[in-house]
Amino acid sequence: ARALGGSLYTSGLSVAISAILGVSLALAVSLLKLRTQGALTFLILMPLIVPSQTMALAWIELFGANSPILTLIGLAPAPGTTNPLYSAGGIALVMGVEHMPLVFMATRVALRALPADLVEAARILGIPARRIGTGIILPVVMPSVLAGSLVAFSAAIGNFGVPALLGIPGRVSVLTTLIYQRLNGFGQSAAGQVAVLALLLTVIAVLSLVLRSFIMRRIAVPMPGGKPFEPTRRSAPAEIALWIVVFVIAVAPLAALTMTALLPAIGVSFSLATISLNQFTTVLGNATILRAFANSIGLSLFTAVAGVFVAVPFAYLAVRRTGLLVKAMDVLIEAPWIIPGTVVALGMILAFLQPLPLVNVSLYGTMAIIAVAYLARFLPLVLRPVTAAASTIDPSLDEAGRIAGASLIHRLSLIFLPNLLPAAIGGAIVVMMTALNELTLSALLWSSGHETIGVMIFALQYEGNSTQAAAVAVISAVVVFVLAGIATILGRHLPRGSLPWRV
Repeated sequence: ARALGGSLYTSGLSVAISAILGVSLALAVSLLKLRTQGALTFLILMPLIVPSQTMALAWIELFGANSPILTLIGLAPAPGTTNPLYSAGGIALVMGVEHMPLVFMATRVALRALPADLVEAARILGIPARRIGTGIILPVVMPSVLAGSLVAFSAAIGNFGVPALLGIPGRVSVLTTLIYQRLNGFGQSAAGQVAVLALLLTVIAVLSLVLRSFIMRRIAVPMPGGKPFEPTRRSAPAEIALWIVVFVIAVAPLAALTMTALLPAIGVSFSLATISLNQFTTVLGNATILRAFANSIGLSLFTAVAGVFVAVPFAYLAVRRTGLLVKAMDVLIEAPWIIPGTVVALGMILAFLQPLPLVNVSLYGTMAIIAVAYLARFLPLVLRPVTAAASTIDPSLDEAGRIAGASLIHRLSLIFLPNLLPAAIGGAIVVMMTALNELTLSALLWSSGHETIGVMIFALQYEGNSTQAAAVAVISAVVVFVLAGIATILGRHLPRGSLPWRV
């Protein structure tokens, strides 16, 4: 009961933070003509790109007693003071910022669909700008705000990285961390108990998504066609205020994380004289950490490639052989992404704990079970852009190939795949970015010799080795940003919505 209450409280409070930040930023970016709109939008969406545990660790370093940034400006807590983020409010704050882009994107998409004629008519009638915003624009986008908030709630209820790094030290119990602690403490004997907890977690997440679907179908306001609204008003003070907000929620935590990684030891004040690369040298010389990087890169690469091999034929079926069976398969493929990752990991344990029939081989405790879990979890990320691209291919090309006597495999490889390649590559890169620093699945499925980057960051921080944890997190974040840059360049050839940060 305490864990359920903790999950509902922290998730509900985090959604309130996500909604306030997401709507405010979306309105400012969409309704003001900004000189730096592209840079601001990227930074606003940064919490969506950076892994959950990395963001949590960054906020810990920003608000801790040894915070390099707060120490420089004289606002750091007194030495020995408990980090204020080790609390239910701290969990809600970090999750609220992390899931804010979900509300931001939903609101901004609705604002982009806002007809210019609607706003111009209100201006001609002499309606004040404030009344236009509260009486016309806000009611139009409110269904999208509610839908985005429900997605944020579903993400928060299944979040493991933030509650693990903030809630376990602060003794704040939520369902995801309780499942992790029960399995780690009691092993297979706790499988029945955690299955009930996982079912409860799934029901809450699914109900929130069902409610979102209802809102989008029944409450959403249909917009007439016409020229979309284009902002004309400039405001230098508003743009400066935006930069301050974005710096606090996106730049400052990562800056504090990087500065912590550059310190030679915990407790050393940050200055030009104390900057050191010792932590990076240490982690890159640690065989276990290097193995974790190799494991994560191998797993993410396998997931991306295998995802493409599954997505291409499925996309063909989705657009050429539509039917009840294909629709059922689509629901099954989406399910591991919709339900919380902790539940997916538990399902993998229960499914593969016993040896497989016929071959008498057990996947439990091996890299294979993590690979299967990753593929199940992240397949929708490559399937969505591939299916969207497949729907734009002229069906006559496939018919011509069939008339010419080409087999299905030849049509898939020579006609279908070349047209899907940009979308497949873009989706594969998104999968790699997401899987590279994954923690929720790995925390329950890893075993000795099969560590991942996310597990190492969590373990180092849990052991109190903050500087090395920060160094590993910074390296992994750099890799993710490089992949994001590559995906953004390729994104010019992808359907809109293929990349989550391009809205």
